[in-house]
Amino acid sequence: MRVALGQFNAIVGDLAGNAEKMRKIWAGAMESKVDLLAFPELAVCGYPPEDLLLKKHFLRDNRLIVDKLAADFPDKTTIVGFAESYRRKCYNSAAVLQTGRINKIYRKGLLVDYGVFDERRYFQPGTRPVVINIAGLNVAVTICADIWDTDWLAGSLRDTNQIQMILNISASPFHLGKVEKRQEIVSRCAKEFNCAVAYCNLVGGQDELVFDGSSCFVDSTGKFIAKGRAFAEDLIIADVIPSADGTVQVKPIKPRAPQPTGVLDEVYQALVLGTRDYARKNGFEKVLLGLSGGIDSSVTAAIAVAALGPENVVGITMPSKFNSPETISDAEKMAKNLGIEFLTIPIEPILKQFDQALKKTPGWDSKGIAYENLQARIRGCILMSLSNQFGSLVLTTGNKSETAVGYATLYGDTAGGFAVIKDVPKTMVCELAEHINKTAGWQIIPADVLNRPPTAELRPDQKDADTLPDYDLLDKILKGYVEQDKSAQQLVESGLPKDVIMRVIRMVDRNEYKRRQSPPGVKITPKAFGKDRRLPITNRYNSFDDKA
Repeated sequence: MRVALGQFNAIVGDLAGNAEKMRKIWAGAMESKVDLLAFPELAVCGYPPEDLLLKKHFLRDNRLIVDKLAADFPDKTTIVGFAESYRRKCYNSAAVLQTGRINKIYRKGLLVDYGVFDERRYFQPGTRPVVINIAGLNVAVTICADIWDTDWLAGSLRDTNQIQMILNISASPFHLGKVEKRQEIVSRCAKEFNCAVAYCNLVGGQDELVFDGSSCFVDSTGKFIAKGRAFAEDLIIADVIPSADGTVQVKPIKPRAPQPTGVLDEVYQALVLGTRDYARKNGFEKVLLGLSGGIDSSVTAAIAVAALGPENVVGITMPSKFNSPETISDAEKMAKNLGIEFLTIPIEPILKQFDQALKKTPGWDSKGIAYENLQARIRGCILMSLSNQFGSLVLTTGNKSETAVGYATLYGDTAGGFAVIKDVPKTMVCELAEHINKTAGWQIIPADVLNRPPTAELRPDQKDADTLPDYDLLDKILKGYVEQDKSAQQLVESGLPKDVIMRVIRMVDRNEYKRRQSPPGVKITPKAFGKDRRLPITNRYNSFDDKA
C-alpha cells in the first residue's frame, strides 16, 4: 500500500482556498500512484476555528466543500479533516472519500481542553472506530489526541480486525520539547499495536500558534522511516508492507527532509513562520519596528527580514537625549546589515513639547517614571501613525522576561500589531542572536549589541539591572512560576533566593492587566501568556502566603 501525507498550510476560514490546495496536492500524489492520501486535522476549515464552529452556516459550508472534494477525488482513497454537524451536534471529523463520495466518517474520540485547546467547548466526542481496508491492509483512522492515550485507543479498537497501520491526522502546535514528545507518542503507539503509524500534521502560523508539520511514517518496531519538512509544506510518500512474521515494514519513496539543527533552530524557524503567516494571512505586505540598537529589536528585525524579505521591513530609530551615540550607530549598522529601509525620527523636540504641556498639571515630574514612559509612548504613537498612513504592521520587540514582570510601557513599547518574541525569554533572545550570526556566517547583529548591558535608555546611565534581577536568575524564576506553576515555597526549596522570588512574583501578578492589552505573539514555550495562561486581572490570591 502506497501512502501519502499532505501536510499543508491551511488558513482558518478559507474553505475554498484550503480545498484548492488539497486538489493540487492530490494531483501530485496521484502522479506517484498512491493508494491512500491523508490531509491534516480540520484541513478544510483550518485549526483552531474557535467560535466559527458556533455558526451553523460555517458547518454547512464545511460539508459542502467535503462533498465537492469527494467528487474531485474519484480515484483511490483520501482522508480529509473537517468540522461536521451531525444530528445537531458538532464533531471534529475525518471523511473517508472513495469512488467520488463520502464512504465513512470518523469522529474524534479524545477531545482536549488544556492549554491552548478548547475542544470540549465546541465538539462532542465520537464513539465508534473507523477501519478501512486498502490493498488488503486494515487501516485505523484516528485524529490527533486519539493516539496519545494508547489504553483508550486499545479499547476503541478492541472489536476490530488486526490493524496493519494506524493513520493519525493532526493539528499539533509547536512548543519547546513538543517534537520530541510527539515522536515518543508515535513510536510507542506503533510498538504497542505492532503496526505502522502514518502521522500527518498541520503546518503554518495561526494567530499565536505555529504548527510545525514534521509528518512521519514509523514501522511496527517504532522506528522512524520517513519524515517531512519542519515548518514548511511537504508531501511525504512511503510504501507500507506487511511481513509474514506479523511485523509491518515502511519504505520511503524519497529521502528524508532536512530537519532543524537543534532547539534554537526550531525556535528560530517557528518565529519566522509565525511572523510571516500572521502578516501575510492578515493582508500585510510590509512591517515596521523601532530599531533601538538593542538586542531585542535586532533579533526581531532579523526574524522579520527572514520572514518577509528586506524590502518589506522598515526600521525606525527614535532617539532622545538619553540615547547614546553607540546605540544609535548600532541601530543604523543593523539596518544596513539587513538591507532594510532605515528612518531616523528624533523625539527630543516632541518630548519637550509634551513636557511643557504637562508641567501645567500640578505635581508633574520631569524626572520621574512617567516622564521616562512618556518617551516610549511618543515612540509608540509615531510607529502607529506610520502604520496608519502606510498600512504596515507594527512589530513590538518586548521579550517574555519583560512581559512577565511588566517591564514595558502600556501604549508605548507594547503598542503594535504583533509581538514576535513575546514568548522568548531574554536569555534565549541572546542565544538566538548568536544563532542568527552563526547561521549567516558573519555578524549580522553587531558585537556591541551582543555585549552591551541591556538598557531602556529612558534616563541617564540607565540599565535593566537597576530595576530587574539578573536575567539568568529572573528567567529561572519565571520558568518555575509561570510555565511550571510552582509555588513560592517550591521555588525556594529549589535553591533560588527567597527575596528575589517574592519580588518577581509580585511583579508578575500585578502586571496581568498589561499583558491582557498587549498584542499577540508566537508561542514557543510550553506555557505562553494569553490563551495558554488565563488568570484574572482582578485577583487577590497571595502566591507567596503559605497560610491557608
